[in-house]
Amino acid sequence: MKILIIGLGIIGGGYAMALKEAGYTKVYGVDKNPDTLYKAKKLGIIKEGFTNEDEIISHVDLVVLAIYPNLVKDFIVRNKEKFKENAIITDVTGIKELFIHDIIEILPEDIDFVFAHPMAGREKKGIDYATNEVFKGANFLIIKTEKNKEENLKLIEKLAYEMGFKHIKRTSPQFHDEMIAFTSQLPHVLAVALINSDIEGRNTGEFIGDSYRDLTRIANMNEKLWSLLFLGNKENLLKVMNRFEKEFDEIKKSIEEDDEEKLQELFIKSTKRREKL
Repeated sequence: MKILIIGLGIIGGGYAMALKEAGYTKVYGVDKNPDTLYKAKKLGIIKEGFTNEDEIISHVDLVVLAIYPNLVKDFIVRNKEKFKENAIITDVTGIKELFIHDIIEILPEDIDFVFAHPMAGREKKGIDYATNEVFKGANFLIIKTEKNKEENLKLIEKLAYEMGFKHIKRTSPQFHDEMIAFTSQLPHVLAVALINSDIEGRNTGEFIGDSYRDLTRIANMNEKLWSLLFLGNKENLLKVMNRFEKEFDEIKKSIEEDDEEKLQELFIKSTKRREKL
């Protein structure tokens, strides 16, 4: 099987590494940065690299779109007549409802897009920080549509397992975006707010422990990507932020009123819910 990865950044590069480790030898890459292609080829994770897809796209069986969410639809529109017959497309994008319905409508009948979301990544960007180690044992989501063929869904599941993912779940576009707002986007909101609420100029680093370190790890943001993700999932994200705000206010009120019993009740509830995860 010939595989083409569009975008050899942190996730696309990680995919190429994982596929190499899984034994796939016909993996190609497209990236607008020639230096990235040079590095990928030097690492031996792609067979050949291209600065645009025109030369290679009609020859591959699987296309992996590791690009920003606002570029996915444009890529399909630009190439809908160029894909190999019965080709499969998949992606790695963190939100789906922004483009999934439009893409389903414009795809040729013989082309199957299996939308996916690897729940693993790093806070850096670029191929220099790419690794497939983050995939091992991680969750992998497949966003199923009515047009998907079962054999193609199983193919992407097989690839995910081979790349090291442990838990694979199929879900709908709507539920995916609702859950991602809570499990991925809200934690990033909290990390950014926590870091930015610090008083400028003091030596905070000399006072931190594991709790602060763990909570703020994801505050090192790819500003372009995460702005797109937040705004592209605006309604769902605002809902979970409002729910969080209510819980935050409950704790704040208990502290203001010296309500030790209420605080302990909230702590017991959170402990039980965390243990269930």
